[in-house]
Amino acid sequence: MGHDYSYIARNCERAVVTAYRELRDVGTNDYSAFGACTSLYRIHHPEASVAEARRLVAEWIDHHIVRVDPGPTPGCDCD
Repeated sequence: MGHDYSYIARNCERAVVTAYRELRDVGTNDYSAFGACTSLYRIHHPEASVAEARRLVAEWIDHHIVRVDPGPTPGCDCD
């Protein structure tokens, strides 16, 4: 999409948002892309429950992709 998303500070958040965007760009449906990104988050954070991973992934997708909000997001405590 040509945007610079380097302002996303958390590695896991950046990975999730980038993966979701790229999956959707190649035609993956929303549900499958969301599931893949939930799994990706859990690779970064195996201690997270599926429910916690889904909640954070949904918040990040809503924040960065749906609302295109450049501000910080709530989320995990990692860097």
